[in-house]
Amino acid sequence: MSDPREPELPFDGDMEPEDLTGPRDQVGFDDLKPAQSHPLHSEYEDEEKEEEEAGEDRMGLLDHLDELRTVLIHSSYAAVAATILCWFWSADLLDLLIKPIESEGVYFTAPNEAFLTRLKLSAVVGMFVVAPFIFFKFYSFVMPGLYKQERKVVTPLLLATTLLFYLGIGFAFLVVIPQVVTFLLSFGTDNLSPLIGVGPYFGFVSRLCLAFGLVFELPLLVLFLSLLGIVNPKMLLRTWRYALIAIAALSAVLTPPDVISQVMMAGPVMLLYIGSVLVSIAVTRKRRQDAEAKTDSEDK
Repeated sequence: MSDPREPELPFDGDMEPEDLTGPRDQVGFDDLKPAQSHPLHSEYEDEEKEEEEAGEDRMGLLDHLDELRTVLIHSSYAAVAATILCWFWSADLLDLLIKPIESEGVYFTAPNEAFLTRLKLSAVVGMFVVAPFIFFKFYSFVMPGLYKQERKVVTPLLLATTLLFYLGIGFAFLVVIPQVVTFLLSFGTDNLSPLIGVGPYFGFVSRLCLAFGLVFELPLLVLFLSLLGIVNPKMLLRTWRYALIAIAALSAVLTPPDVISQVMMAGPVMLLYIGSVLVSIAVTRKRRQDAEAKTDSEDK
């Protein structure tokens, strides 16, 4: 006699439970709908699919190192070739370099100083010419590891970085250096004449051009910090006084100890700071619009 507390089973003892398993429509689940993917995951589905399809083509660590070695070798070849080509015009380049002080005369005080200065000048100008090619080679090396959304950000960022760096160097060489040199030489007297060595003068011009090239990257730095959410327009506008002091201190450090060069650096950098505020406003507004659009799509 069976125990009344024992539940009745829909199958005999000899019948396995697996016999009832089957398609969903045979066990009463035909009205269920497939689960939909979360809206937050939808934007990554295509990238994950692309990553899975490219899984077989992925390279190992040694392959990446070999490709990086190839990039470095090609970049070195390009820099050496550009330096050799610029050497043939090094005399003209040197005349262009010393044009702001050609009336005062430039001298070299060591037998090899003129040769080394022309060689350094050829190398610097050569790097200046092939820098876009080198940037492109490294970008081509990094690009396969980026998602499509990241490529849309990195490509304009690379172009803007190169353009701003060139603008800074051009502004320093064409505008700042002639004014600074004229101002500094004006302190001479009838009994105090300048005796300018070509080596120190080349170092002076190089440091000034490099400093302006770097400070012209300020808008991109603010853009990067705005994308990370570290800074916002209100913060930039609220701290403009501290920014002005920081810009003045930076100009004093990066330029020679004279008023003209410091003012000529601080002025453009302050304008770049204002442009950075506008960039931060645009980035913050875009992030807010994207967040609102995502919230609306989730509510629907």
